[in-house]
Amino acid sequence: MHITFVVGARPNFMKVAPILKAAKQARIESLLLHTGQHYDQKMSTLFFNQLGLPRPDIYLGVGSGTHAVQTAKVMTAFDEVLEGLSTDVVLVVGDVNSTLACALVAVKRNILVAHVEAGLRSGDRTMPEEINRIVTDQISDFLFTTERTADENLVKEGIPKERVFFVGNVMIDTLLEHRESASKTGMVEALGLTKGDYAVCTLHRPSNVDTRESAENTVRALEILLAQMPVILPIHPRTNAKLTEFGLIERITENPNLKMVEPLGYLEFMCLMDNAKVVFTDSGGIQEETTVLGTPCLTFRENTERPITITEGTNQLIGLDPNRLQEALDRLSGGAHKEVKAPEYWDGRASERIVDVLLHHARG
Repeated sequence: MHITFVVGARPNFMKVAPILKAAKQARIESLLLHTGQHYDQKMSTLFFNQLGLPRPDIYLGVGSGTHAVQTAKVMTAFDEVLEGLSTDVVLVVGDVNSTLACALVAVKRNILVAHVEAGLRSGDRTMPEEINRIVTDQISDFLFTTERTADENLVKEGIPKERVFFVGNVMIDTLLEHRESASKTGMVEALGLTKGDYAVCTLHRPSNVDTRESAENTVRALEILLAQMPVILPIHPRTNAKLTEFGLIERITENPNLKMVEPLGYLEFMCLMDNAKVVFTDSGGIQEETTVLGTPCLTFRENTERPITITEGTNQLIGLDPNRLQEALDRLSGGAHKEVKAPEYWDGRASERIVDVLLHHARG
């Protein structure tokens, strides 16, 4: 059996790394393809080295663009690759444009498609990621889910049960494997922070930064957080560009409690999350990671496609009202911590389960 693994952006790296490792241990032939949807040579090299990923066998270099342009570029380039490649399964992860684009090309060539992290739904179709998730799931042959609610979503959407496999969370495979190494980076001390007495912040979604109104709302929320504790902000390029465009960046950079840095490596960022008092984010993956790390997470969104991080994890969905952020911080300061347990199958072995399914169901 031969599997083509697709990555397109940094969150994909953490999801593919453990599956690729498990496939190699099972002596499955594999190829790693990077679409270049998001690419920064320094950061990509750092992530690949930290996660033990091999250099991509194929790099498409599609770059940025509108959703339509980017998806089209990936489809055209990947179709040319498959023209000269014999592969049994194309494995895609997550919900970026590369995920949908490569799945579409593969299924039109009658190649089996495996979707890792299937069935997650926010219920918000204004999110491009939601559309990517829905369409990819409809055309995939193997749908690997991270939580039971994802299975339920797929059944409601008419996906045959025999195509759905609850395997757990591959991102947690990566986190558990590298948590000790992350603790040795010394990032907390390097940034002059005190363990358990600072916040980590990541905000980049269009709904939070792409209009002046949403950007001002995000800055107000950051100001509330900065009034409570030091905040480390590895700033996303789009967030930086938008806050600068709207003349808002100085409102936070001039605050002595803010430590704004360039995007960090996987190990360095995990070290900061693991030792933070709270994480303030609009990221989906970070909701999952903080659940396992046991760090309180406040999500600056109206919805989440990862409900288990709320019911069993550390996550609180606070919406987009900065005043609700203050209320959540007050609850945390008052000692309102619930007992947290690792969700089912978030045990570091999800990748092994995925490879086992593919060996038994896709071979031949």
